[in-house]
Amino acid sequence: MGSYKPVNAVLRGLDVLAAVNKLKGRATIGELYRETGHDKATIVRMLETLIHAGYVRRDDDQGTYEVTGRSLLLCSGYDRHRAVGRTVAPIIAGFRDRVGWPSDVAIFDRDAMVVVETSRVPGRMFVIRDPGFRSPMLGTSLGLAYLAHTTAEERAAVLAQEAATPQPWNEIAQDPPAAEALLADIRARGYATMHAEFSRLEYGRQISTIGVPILVDGRSVAAMNVLYLKSALSEDEAVAAMLAPLQDCAAEVATALAADPG
Repeated sequence: MGSYKPVNAVLRGLDVLAAVNKLKGRATIGELYRETGHDKATIVRMLETLIHAGYVRRDDDQGTYEVTGRSLLLCSGYDRHRAVGRTVAPIIAGFRDRVGWPSDVAIFDRDAMVVVETSRVPGRMFVIRDPGFRSPMLGTSLGLAYLAHTTAEERAAVLAQEAATPQPWNEIAQDPPAAEALLADIRARGYATMHAEFSRLEYGRQISTIGVPILVDGRSVAAMNVLYLKSALSEDEAVAAMLAPLQDCAAEVATALAADPG
C-alpha cells in the first residue's frame, strides 16, 4: 500500500496517453472519450499537457493525435520479452506435465514472432529454442495463429512485408486473397499448423506444431504452440488430443497477462 493517495490528474493523463497509443494515429477527441470515459474538457487539457511535454503531437489536417518518438523513452528500461516470459513460464510448464509435449509462447515483433518462453528441455527429440528466437510469421503455427486474429490493417501490413521476403512459406503473401482465405480458415477451425517447408528445413520433417492465439479482450497479444513428433501422432490425432487443452492453457496465459502484463 502506498503512503499517498494517487494523483488523479496524473492517472487521467496516463489514461489519455495509453489511449492515443492504442488508437495508432486515429485518436480524435471523440475516440479518446469512448476509450477513456473522461469528459472532453479533461481530455483536451491532458492532450495539451502531453503535447507540451513532447509525448503527443496533433495532426492539424486530420484533427487526430498520435504519440511521438519521445514516448519510447517511457519503455527504454523495460524488457517486455523477459517480463512476459516470467509470467507464462509456470503455466506452460504445467501444460507440458499434463499433455506430455513441450510448448513455446511468442509475441509479435515487427516481422516475426519472438519466443519469450519455452518448455522444451535438452534432448534428442526437440531442438532447443531459447527465448529471443524469431519464428517466421507464415512458416510457423505461432505466426499464423497470431496473424489470423489481428485486424485487417495489421494483416495487410505483415503480408506486404512477407511478400518481399524470399522464403517458400511467404509465397502465399504474394496472393493476398489466398492469404486471407488461409487466415480465415485458421480462425474458423481455431488453430494453425506449421508450414510443411518450415518443418522440412528446420526439423527434417520430424516435428510439427499446433498453434493458437492468446487473446486479451478479443485482441491477439501473443501465441502459443505445442510440438509433437510426426512419427508419434498424425495432425488429426494431435488436434483431437491436444487442441482443447492448448486452448484452455492459452486462455489461462491470457488471464495472467491481463492481470500482470509485466
